[in-house]
This record gives sequence, structure tokens and C-alpha cells, in this order.
Amino acid sequence: MSGRCSQAACIAPDEVGCLVGEASPHYCKHWQQKADTESPGTMGSAEGGARLPWTGNALGSLDIGFLAGKARARLVGLFGAADSGKTSLLGAWYLLLGRDIGPNGVSFAGSLTLEGWENIAGSLRWNAMRGPAFPPHTSSGTGRHPGLLHLDLQMHEVRHDLLFADAPGEWFSRWAVRRDAEEATGALWLSETSDVLIILADSDALAGPCLGVARTNFVTLLRRVGAERRGRPVALVWTKCDVKVDDQMRQAVTQAADLALGSYCTFSVSLHSAPGQEPHNRGQGLIELFEWALSVPDLPFFRPAGQEPERALLRLVGGVHV
Repeated sequence: MSGRCSQAACIAPDEVGCLVGEASPHYCKHWQQKADTESPGTMGSAEGGARLPWTGNALGSLDIGFLAGKARARLVGLFGAADSGKTSLLGAWYLLLGRDIGPNGVSFAGSLTLEGWENIAGSLRWNAMRGPAFPPHTSSGTGRHPGLLHLDLQMHEVRHDLLFADAPGEWFSRWAVRRDAEEATGALWLSETSDVLIILADSDALAGPCLGVARTNFVTLLRRVGAERRGRPVALVWTKCDVKVDDQMRQAVTQAADLALGSYCTFSVSLHSAPGQEPHNRGQGLIELFEWALSVPDLPFFRPAGQEPERALLRLVGGVHV
């Protein structure tokens, strides 16, 4: 069987893969199959296996095997409610690397998902018609695992592969309330697979008109992450730190984090530069957080309960142990 995508914007023909990051177009709800005479086992058939991620878009969970055959990769999971700044943070890191601004000794060396990065970072670039804008909301409509964005970095003369998960905040809100919620399987997958956990506290929400609800929801998320942590490095990140949060609210969130997480690192980030900061257009705290995500040591042989020691990223790929 072969076919075509019903979405006119999709640039991926049936020979390469899926624009939204599915391991095979046949898993995408927009894919329209049709019968043909293609022989079994060819790249055009579903039975031929997952296609290589040649589109340059976000990877699906089954694509990890192609990358892991090259080298061990670190997966950085960003956990936060909708509009907490997860996608904007990823886009800002990508743009800073493109300007050769980053931690000392770290430089961009390539990516399998350049188009995926551009999809989220393009809005942040200056546009003569409208100026820069925040990336669009990450949709949860596809029901797929989180889109994985890849970076190949040169770090002190050594190449390292990293994956960053761009997931919708609605997943984490549902997962925080019920671990095995059907609508939150992507958040559960991330919680079991990530090597580094970054929890985003939305300063704007915690200082806004619904700050009580925002606090309750965030504390629930902190408790869920704490229950799933299993010793992995965790950072609590105050996003949109240019927005002032009341001292009493900040103290309450910090106390909840202390109880839920124990040890963790704290960062404050914003896409807006601090007044008088030079040079401009570097935001606040972005490079420090990125350096932490790259430099924290791996937990040796981390694995979910009941699984054998394996390379951290390849605990489970498409339901098959690697």
C-alpha cells in the first residue's frame, strides 16, 4: 500500500516520512492509502519498516534507533503547562547557537531536524512586517509521541548528540493529575525516557489573575515529577522572569519544590534582555540553563523499574528493547 498526505502543506512524499514527525506516514491520521503493485519490503511499503527521517522535521520515537546507531544521545525533557514557554525556550537556544552564542567551548555541528527547528524558531526572528513573535502553540491534536528535535554539538573537541522534546502542555497537565491518563501517554513516555528533567514555572501565570489555579496546577506537576524522578538531574526554571512574581507566591512554589524534589537547581530565564544588559538580544539566563543541561552528569545505568540496564535513551523504542 502507498498513498499521499491530505495536508497540502506537507512536503513529505510517501518515500521519505511524515512532516509532523511520525516514524511512518501510515501512522498519521492525514495519510490516505491507496493500493498499488509495489512489491513487499520496499521503502514504499508499510511492511518495509520505518523510513529514515529525511524530511528534516521533528523525529518520532521510532526514529531514535537511526540516531542511536551512531552514538549515545542525551534526551532533555521540558515539563510545563500550556504557554509556560517550552517551545520559545527551544527556539531561543537554536537561534543563539546559530549566532555562535552559547556555553564556552560549545558550537553547532549539525542536526537531523533543521526544518523542525526552523518551524519553531522562525517566529522569533525579526520580520520587517511584524517584528519578532512567539512560536505558535504546540498542538496535542495528533496524539503522537512528542516531536524530538536533534542537535549535534561540538563540545570541547568532542561531538555529542542531544534530543529535545517539544510537547504540548496539555499532556503534562493531564499526566500530573493521573499518571496513566490516556491523553497523556506522551508525557508518561517523556518522564520514563528523559535523561535531564526541566520543569517550567510560568512567572506570567503565577502573577496573573488566575494565580491561585496556576499555583495549584504547578504544585501538582512538581509532585508528579518528584514521584517519577528516580535520581535524575532536575532544574526548576522560572520562565518569563521579566514579570515580577509576588515574594509570597515565589516562596510557596519554592517550598513545594523542596518537598517534592529535594535537591534541584534553579534558573530564571526570559527572552527579553534585562534593562541595560549588553550585548542585547541574548535574553536572560538562557545560556546558563543550556550549559547546565549539557554538563550535568548522567545517572549511570538509569532505567525504569523492572527493566535491564541499557543506554539511557534506548530503554524502549517502539515497544522493542534495544
